[in-house]
Amino acid sequence: MRLHLPPSLRHRKFVLLWSGLTISVAGSRMQFFAMLWHISTLTDRPIALGLVGAVRLIPIAGLSLVAGALADTFDRRKILFVTQSIQTAVAFALGLLTLSGQVELWHLYLLTFIEACAQAFDLPARQSLVPNLVPAADLPNAFSMMSIAFTVASIAGPALSGWILAAPDLGQPYTYLINGFTYFGMLFAIVAIGAVPQERSTKPKPVGRAAIREGIDFIRQHPIILSSMVLDFVATFFSSASALLPIYARDILHVDAIGYGWLSSAQAVGSSLAGLVVSQMHEIKRQGPVLLASVAVYGLATILFGFASVFWLSFVALALVGAGDSVSTIIRNTIRQLRTPDQLRGRMTSVNQLFFIGGPQLGEFEAGLAADLFGPVVAVVTGGVGCLLGVYWVVRRWPEIATYTGELPPAPTPAIAN
Repeated sequence: MRLHLPPSLRHRKFVLLWSGLTISVAGSRMQFFAMLWHISTLTDRPIALGLVGAVRLIPIAGLSLVAGALADTFDRRKILFVTQSIQTAVAFALGLLTLSGQVELWHLYLLTFIEACAQAFDLPARQSLVPNLVPAADLPNAFSMMSIAFTVASIAGPALSGWILAAPDLGQPYTYLINGFTYFGMLFAIVAIGAVPQERSTKPKPVGRAAIREGIDFIRQHPIILSSMVLDFVATFFSSASALLPIYARDILHVDAIGYGWLSSAQAVGSSLAGLVVSQMHEIKRQGPVLLASVAVYGLATILFGFASVFWLSFVALALVGAGDSVSTIIRNTIRQLRTPDQLRGRMTSVNQLFFIGGPQLGEFEAGLAADLFGPVVAVVTGGVGCLLGVYWVVRRWPEIATYTGELPPAPTPAIAN
């Protein structure tokens, strides 16, 4: 297969966003898995790991719809600058607090809550900005490249966290401090992008119930968009094994912090390989069946991971989880962004955020609770089975998703930044 420059990387402003995001996400993933390891050193209760998801869910559920309306009303770049700055401050606070030796569990939960408040506003603004940086024809490729950015960063970040945690001269505080510095890459990119044209509604509404209701009504009237969101939720709710990785690494696979770091990177390895393959494709035909198959792979691989008791098989299973997730994410993002008018993209993304992020956060709490009651293996395996049952239910509820080809007329072309 002959490699070529992905079309989306021919647009300077998208390249800036993509590069800054790659650096920032690497630090964020490093911090996330380092924090789970940190919590596991403070307590042996699996539910303590699951509570991270519950704490993150509260602001996301409470603020997402307002965040989407803001992204459709105000400059998305300015929103991103504020949210990234808040996350920078949280990372440095975590590092300095841990360095002082006075950190307790409630400190970690509180700072996670503040970070999640910022992230609730970050995602709608960021995803809604992408269609303004590339033409509609290059949008599927742009989301494929965004997926690669996340997955490459998700390989480097967790692996790096394992090395830092094990390094005698570094340790836990430096995973947080280094993450704080990675946010400067994204902040620089936001400034360097400059002004970006952003379409507004012909009948603009103030940020309030009417504006939020307009976004919800749009999604309810488009079953392909709604079914893709529900599919994402049921998959990630039942198959959220990430929160239990410290327990698997320590008690089942018997590996140290470095092994834990590589295990945490496994999903991203599979995701990046799948994303690279998709980025070289001109188009994805039969998008609905491919979407359903990729989520089924996600569930089956989760079951395999649950039963695995050796490191290499666990790594392969998690890589397959990542591959299935990558393909489904690319298709879901393409469906939603191409079929949503620019003036509704922020609100559509904010509703999707309730499914896309709410599912994993609730799933982490469910996995932690189930592991506390029945053990980690039962928690993970039953989650994979639940994912497969969820795919079956979505097809029965919205049969049109099983025949969707991606050839339906797209939404109006948004304004594009030169």
